[in-house]
Amino acid sequence: MVGELIAGRYELEKLVGSGGMSNVFRAHDRLLERTVAIKILHEQYTRDEDYVERFRREARAVAQLAHPNIVTVIDRGEQDGRQYIVFEYIDGENLKELSARGPLDPHEAIRLALQVARALSFAHDRGLVHRDVKPQNVLLNDDGQAKVTDFGIARSLDVHGVTQTGTVLGTSDYIAPEQARGQKVDPKTDIYSLGAVLYELLTGEVPYAGENFVAVAMRHVNEPPPSVLDRRPDCPLRLDLAIQRAMAKDPEERYGSMEEFCTELEGCLAELNGRADEGATMIVPPPPRQRRAKKPRQRLRVPWTPILLVLLAALLVAGGAYLLLHDGAETPTLARGASPKPVQLQGAGAFDPIGGDGEHDSVAGRATDHDQATFWDTEHYSNFTKEGVGLVLKAPESTALSKLTVNSVGTNFDAQIKGGDSRAGPFTDLTGDFQQVGSSKAFNLDTHDKKYLYYLVWLKLPFEGGQAKISEVTART
Repeated sequence: MVGELIAGRYELEKLVGSGGMSNVFRAHDRLLERTVAIKILHEQYTRDEDYVERFRREARAVAQLAHPNIVTVIDRGEQDGRQYIVFEYIDGENLKELSARGPLDPHEAIRLALQVARALSFAHDRGLVHRDVKPQNVLLNDDGQAKVTDFGIARSLDVHGVTQTGTVLGTSDYIAPEQARGQKVDPKTDIYSLGAVLYELLTGEVPYAGENFVAVAMRHVNEPPPSVLDRRPDCPLRLDLAIQRAMAKDPEERYGSMEEFCTELEGCLAELNGRADEGATMIVPPPPRQRRAKKPRQRLRVPWTPILLVLLAALLVAGGAYLLLHDGAETPTLARGASPKPVQLQGAGAFDPIGGDGEHDSVAGRATDHDQATFWDTEHYSNFTKEGVGLVLKAPESTALSKLTVNSVGTNFDAQIKGGDSRAGPFTDLTGDFQQVGSSKAFNLDTHDKKYLYYLVWLKLPFEGGQAKISEVTART
């Protein structure tokens, strides 16, 4: 097939991958003069309408996943009865090749796992479960950015993963127990597989070894999650516990969502960087305590009278200090409520009600990827006459934020923060007047305890124009 011309524009140059359902070729796009990747369904499946429709349906769904850590679908079609999908071409190694050179530093392992987790969370929010999360399906571009591929394309006779009845199982080295049993999969299946991938990045080995698919799959079903610390004593305990929870046999014992797993990994990274106070609240549950046999009580003779006198004196002093300091004032709000905690927002898209080309809607996720080197940006204006344009951010759930911090590079701009229940608005002003954003600006939000699912950074550039670039947005309740 090398040398063949597909759709009159894609010239097949080299076979770069092969699976049970399709082949992947590097190709040259003659129309746009660029290199692309083409996945072509195996000929034996083109006569099965079920497979053809599945291929088409998944291609349409994955084409909607515009995320910086997901390989972009460019085109799809049919030629001579053969179905094909065109992707962006990533000229780099995959995570399997990277880990084969040895265990990764925990910082790097978490950084890559976080990018994969954000991509999967983005897909889960749109109703897609990957079903075959493995290092081979995570490509690295020239900048070291992770790109998840093979999203939702069901495999049927893959050498690594189906039953004789054609039930898709996935790759056995990373397979979730419920998937190995042929049960229904959901987003928690991807959480398990990503936990197995992270284990391999840190140890250089798969969690369970075996002679064949069935032997490995049964170990995933029956054996407890392995500890990274057994292979890597320098691994932080919190990270080890996070992986074990992700790989819990019972899906109900895993993280509630991929977003929750992201939050915990961010907390692990913050601790490694010495910024535990800035990281996410630890949500890994402590291991169950073993009950100890009760010892018979021994009576201890204590001279209570002096102790009681000391306690009474302390209470009198504390009470007097309280009255002097408060003088009848109301107890501060912070003492009555929960402590502020970080909230992981997700770049949902751009907002330009006046119209235009979307203000780079597809790269909104770069403003929440915890990478200051990437950013969401507006169009470049020679003069700015609009009422404003904005960046829409989505919270994991409806939340009353108290603070939102915007970090930017390039041209200064003025901004307000607004809240709403829909990505398309309407939005309610939460900060009053516009405030100038330099390299960093923390906005105090007045939500009046109302919870919003979406938050909008509504900005104005100087009249003489320029371009706003938001590199990172963080938030707290």
